[in-house]
Amino acid sequence: MKITFLGAAEAVTGSCFLVETNHTRFLVDCGLHQGSPEEDRLNRARFPFDIDHIDFMLLTHAHIDHSGRIPKLYVDGYRKPIYMTKPTAELCGIMLPDSGYIQEMEAEWRNRKNNRAGRPKEDALYTMDDALKCLEIFQPVRYDEPFQPAKDVRVIMRDAGHILGSAILEIWVDEPEAGEAKATKLVFTGDLGNKGVPIMRDPTIIDGCDYLVAESTYGDRDHVETGNDVERFVRIINETIARGGNVIIPSFAVGRTQEVIYELNRQIDIYKDQLVPFMETPVYVDSPLAVSATKIFRQNTDCYDDEARRYVENGDHPLDFPNLYFTASVEESKQLNIDPESKIIISASGMCDAGRIKHHLKHNLWRPESTVLFVGYQAKGTLGRRILDGAKKVRIFQEDIAVRARIEYFQGFSGHADREGMLEWIGAMRKKPKLIILVHGEPDVLPKFSQTMEDRLHIQTQIAKLGQSIDLGAYVSRSRLAELVLTENALKRRIVSVTAKLDELQAELNLLAEQSKAAIHESKTGTERDEILAKFKDQVQKKTEEILANVR
Repeated sequence: MKITFLGAAEAVTGSCFLVETNHTRFLVDCGLHQGSPEEDRLNRARFPFDIDHIDFMLLTHAHIDHSGRIPKLYVDGYRKPIYMTKPTAELCGIMLPDSGYIQEMEAEWRNRKNNRAGRPKEDALYTMDDALKCLEIFQPVRYDEPFQPAKDVRVIMRDAGHILGSAILEIWVDEPEAGEAKATKLVFTGDLGNKGVPIMRDPTIIDGCDYLVAESTYGDRDHVETGNDVERFVRIINETIARGGNVIIPSFAVGRTQEVIYELNRQIDIYKDQLVPFMETPVYVDSPLAVSATKIFRQNTDCYDDEARRYVENGDHPLDFPNLYFTASVEESKQLNIDPESKIIISASGMCDAGRIKHHLKHNLWRPESTVLFVGYQAKGTLGRRILDGAKKVRIFQEDIAVRARIEYFQGFSGHADREGMLEWIGAMRKKPKLIILVHGEPDVLPKFSQTMEDRLHIQTQIAKLGQSIDLGAYVSRSRLAELVLTENALKRRIVSVTAKLDELQAELNLLAEQSKAAIHESKTGTERDEILAKFKDQVQKKTEEILANVR
């Protein structure tokens, strides 16, 4: 079995892996590369495999960095099944067409510039219509129910606790060994969730595996205590409202938005009269995609954790509360930046590179009384990362905007397990993997996480590189390799020792032969010669036994 890493290798976007067995070839994820012009070039490059020879695909979850190139795969001719959980299929049903719309709008904007500069026209990576068509090959499956997409491959999807529908992939590949059937177990974490995240269940503990492909997003650090983070979250909102500013929350339309809504509702329920400014301030979810995604969250309460289900059972839906408003039209969105009253605006995209959030940042970043609260990971090269890293000025819609607003980051809302969370999850496995392959991490994070894993878990790790293929069938662990080297060295030493003893024996025999030859030459009778020969044979036997005894 061989895995080729076609994305999320020394990077946190573009997740895509090709798995090849003796009989089958399949993909795990097919996501968009995000963050820089180089990432866009990777999106537009030809797929480095024969699409006609791919038998099926497994999708871990709906986020665009894992699913966003599926429409391009479809445009290029792929028509085989794509397996995912039911909520993932429903979320992709809104996210991929939205991505297609963005691709079309960005192509239109680029072509206006190209036309003015005399450059050739560029096609959109794919269109909204392409994204809608690709949904026909989606095959929803249930959590924890095994299915067999190929004769030598069996799969179970477990709850990853990252977003609604996110899955850990348990994959068994039947590989013959010495004439006998043998199942090798391969696990992909996908994006592994953070324990205690609002709404979501904690990640499922896996019994074990032979090989693990693990995400590394927060492999060099741990999240702050969630309880303290939430208290700070509410306090900063109140302080901003008191200053007359707006609270801008760039949030991923799927996952973080719903978790923020849930937490705002939860704080109102817990503190009631203590949060008067907060409770009287309108909260706007300004993202058509987030509105649609929230509806899907409301329809899949079977995927909620126990606390969220109790809210539903008590008649208080966790994704709704007074003063919560969903804006749909462009006119409603624009009005938010005209209205002088303080408000909380939750808007996509989470990394600030597209969507309505850019308009809200343009109107609020320069205001010292406003606050920008980041609640999700910001990849290198994105507008959100530049703001978070302390840029004094950023360019939005061809205009330089001073960054004077208060900037805050809340790890408590992170959908990714941190370093300790990953170590705890792997450590809970009964059967530890022989090898952990690290993906979905930044280049400066991966070596640190690799060393931490080897020091703490005593499991060999390997950092995947873009385009690299790892043949698991040819894999030999470091401990086994060291054992083989020691065995080889011992054998070499043995050969040297035996050779030396044989040389010694040869020298002794030559000496005895010369002495016997001389004695025979001086003998006068046949009897004497017979006695000399008998004595020579006896000496040869004794000397040979003496030297060979030392060889053993």
